Amino acid sequence: MSAELLPAVPPISAKIVVSGSFGVGKTTLVGTISEITPLRTEARMTTASLGIDDREFLPAKTTTTVALDFGRVTINDDLRLYLFGTPGQDRFGFMWDGLVRGALGALILVDTRRLEACYRAIDYYESRALPFVIAVNQFADSPRHRLDQVRRALDVGPNVPLIRFDARDKESVKETLIRLLNLLLANINQPSSPLPSDGPRP
Repeated sequence: MSAELLPAVPPISAKIVVSGSFGVGKTTLVGTISEITPLRTEARMTTASLGIDDREFLPAKTTTTVALDFGRVTINDDLRLYLFGTPGQDRFGFMWDGLVRGALGALILVDTRRLEACYRAIDYYESRALPFVIAVNQFADSPRHRLDQVRRALDVGPNVPLIRFDARDKESVKETLIRLLNLLLANINQPSSPLPSDGPRP
């Protein structure tokens, strides 16, 4: 059979989860990089969220993800990523288990104005031994701490990649996804023991 008649091999599909606290940029990231119109489950914020969702640094935010964000990006002819963004509020945390099922890795987004808000996501993925990259989404008014300072504040070891990026910039998001893929490939080529969990952070 000639090469021209060989059936095309479909790209490998991989599920990636995008996590983090309320308003950290998950929906923006998926919308920035997705090659299809992203699926969003945003709802208008109501008075029911008062006193629950911390909007101190997000006064203009009027909607919030209540289920998931979904997008797709083709890395090359051999690999296609499906991105699942988790809801950020604690009251929707019960949905995380379903969204994470089958995922190869996760991006945890961080806002340096609210570092304590991301402890829950880090604890969650550490306890499940799911590889993750921590991506500091640099907002215009957020403190520009050195990454080693952020690492100490988050209490994560050197085996966890930590980078700075902009969720609005396509190339920046792409570099972040490639960093996660490199981590996943390294884990495949050199298996390591599950990441330890020190329990909930204060």
